[in-house]
Amino acid sequence: MFIVIEEAGDFLGMAHQLQEKLVMYRHHLHAVPELDLSLPRTTAYVKEVLESMGLKPTPVGESGLTVTIGGQHTGKVILIRADMDGLPIQEETDLSFASLNGNMHACGHDLHTSMLLGAAEILKANEEQLHGTVKLMFQPGEETLHGAKMMIENGILENPKVDAAMMLHVLTGMPIPVGQFVLPEAGEAISASSDWFEVIIRGRGAHGAMPSAAVDPLNVAAHLHLALQGIISREISPIDNAVLTIGVMEGGNTNNVIPYTARMKGSVRSFNATLRDKMETRIHEISAGIGETFQAKVEVIYTRGCPEVQTDNGLNRQMRTTIANTFGASSFIGITQLIPGGKLMGSEDFAFVSQAVPSTSVFLNAGNTEEGYGYPVHHPKTMFSDEVLYKGAAAYAAFARDWLESNRIISKQN
Repeated sequence: MFIVIEEAGDFLGMAHQLQEKLVMYRHHLHAVPELDLSLPRTTAYVKEVLESMGLKPTPVGESGLTVTIGGQHTGKVILIRADMDGLPIQEETDLSFASLNGNMHACGHDLHTSMLLGAAEILKANEEQLHGTVKLMFQPGEETLHGAKMMIENGILENPKVDAAMMLHVLTGMPIPVGQFVLPEAGEAISASSDWFEVIIRGRGAHGAMPSAAVDPLNVAAHLHLALQGIISREISPIDNAVLTIGVMEGGNTNNVIPYTARMKGSVRSFNATLRDKMETRIHEISAGIGETFQAKVEVIYTRGCPEVQTDNGLNRQMRTTIANTFGASSFIGITQLIPGGKLMGSEDFAFVSQAVPSTSVFLNAGNTEEGYGYPVHHPKTMFSDEVLYKGAAAYAAFARDWLESNRIISKQN
């Protein structure tokens, strides 16, 4: 049973009043993107803004920040997260606030951070009505899948202990209206796990005119590339989802020499732990077999990135209720209406949080293809509309308030 908050429009109204401030935050952050876990300017700016609201943010690991709001009434703890890092992409937009430092906020993390700063101000102003505690998580290192795990290891889910969590992510280049929300529909994985592997092939070099004297690592790499694709086409059920991509194949320096070594790099994505384990095992087995067949030594270096993002059915229902109450019944669609199957093959390190506590996600479209937002995320020309900033801030704040109210702890009287 989920409550209907009659005053839900208040949060939306407050967020709308903050719009100009949120645009200022976003433009500042967009101009100075930083990478991975090293975000000194970004973290300092976020800390300064939070302190200006009367909040007391504390560091969590390298470049991470957290702050708690509420706690005046006994209750549970809800975490809401924004990621803050950019990408090593040279920006190619004509924006007046475009980055000039060789990095780019091409995934919208500058919007996420600005929205969560807006939510902080709304929640702080309404602290007395919170039946529990909201913990804000400002996270570095999402693009490299390092940040969430690092912050968990440094205690972000403890003191106070987190009971549930929520993330928001903007979209762009989508054939849906700007400002429309996209919601998960069932309690299941919505984005894929992400792992990487490197294969080092050691053969025996020789003159290009004498291939019989060589163990050609490039020949081994060619056979291995084809064999690995057979995992997807012949070993994985057609109703399951997995991707194996080879992104690097290299070796040799000139056209008449068979090299000693070659190298391949690839990535693996899937939606369940069993399939993830199978993919890793078969990459090792097939690589060893192909190497033995062609008399080469093959080494596989396999690195686990992050698991799949799980969503909780109860939290998903609460998200649907909050978005409908706050923005209207026509303000959202289910994720299967946008993406067949309702799953994103991209990865998100909020997965580490979702594996630890019940979690949900919401997506907010910030760029329509028919309105000039034709490039996807991670593209040097990608752009996002500022007009969705207040909606994201309201969604963060309203969901946190509503979930705490729906899970309100009633004290027993003697």
